[in-house]
Amino acid sequence: MDEDQALNEKAKKAPKRATGLGRGLNSLFGEIQREEPIVTSEPAESNNDAPESVVDGLRSIAVSDIRPNPDQPRQHFDTDALDELANSMRQRGVIQPIVVRPHGKTFQIVAGERRWRAAQRARLHQIPAVVRHLNDEETFEIAIVENVQRKDLNIIEEAEAYARLSTDYGHSQTRLAEIVGKSRSHIANIMRLLELPASVKSLVVEEKLTMGHARALINAPNAEELAPQIAKKGLSVRDVERLVRKSMAVKKPMSAKKMAAMSETDADIQALEAHLGDLLGLNVKIQSNGQGGTMAIEYANLDQLDLICQRLTGEHI
Repeated sequence: MDEDQALNEKAKKAPKRATGLGRGLNSLFGEIQREEPIVTSEPAESNNDAPESVVDGLRSIAVSDIRPNPDQPRQHFDTDALDELANSMRQRGVIQPIVVRPHGKTFQIVAGERRWRAAQRARLHQIPAVVRHLNDEETFEIAIVENVQRKDLNIIEEAEAYARLSTDYGHSQTRLAEIVGKSRSHIANIMRLLELPASVKSLVVEEKLTMGHARALINAPNAEELAPQIAKKGLSVRDVERLVRKSMAVKKPMSAKKMAAMSETDADIQALEAHLGDLLGLNVKIQSNGQGGTMAIEYANLDQLDLICQRLTGEHI
């Protein structure tokens, strides 16, 4: 067997790398994998090197030298779950390292704050960490990807994280979809939840309302009044949709002409409105007056208008 054939055979036997979202995380974390637990119960020696001078890679860092990221997208940590993880760490050590970046005289968490908190509860003195020199944008992107992949963010935290990337770093919804490996319509639907009143968003965070309930309440004129009733009675999403339509009819009386047009809007038209709304991430209303009618697309700012124009002209977003 000549040298080229030997190389080809070796390449075939080599394990395939992950693709998609997991591949993105592996690239950022340096593709460090460990099969054995990393036991970190002994006191750590003080770190003599300044964090800025530490090279990228895996090392053991004193828990006291690590600080959480104040911009971490995840803000809610279940106490009972932390205690369970801490107990596991006492028995088996830390299985997976966290990711940190040099930050002043300490290290700042990029991914793995839950593990760091549990390590504190387990009274571990040091923790394995992958050091990466990252800027603020890269840090925030990795934090979002890790949390979304692990399903650690509630739906409002996820929406706020997307909004932050869009506002602070100019990411389009298409770019956000590429980063987290989800559809653009999914991103648009989640970001629309930020239009809800604070009290309604709180019920979503507390898991008393689902995303379906929240979406149905976006256009309700009295969402703050309806939300507690929905949570208390355990209404279905369909029940909420009917309740919202009823409240909108009371709050905004229609003219006879509009009522006639509305009466002709069948389930197919409503489904089409929902489908187009999901694709654009905007409110779409279709009014039928027999053979013809009108379609209205609502936008809140010039950026959304630009998005509509790009969609209609077929330009790349």
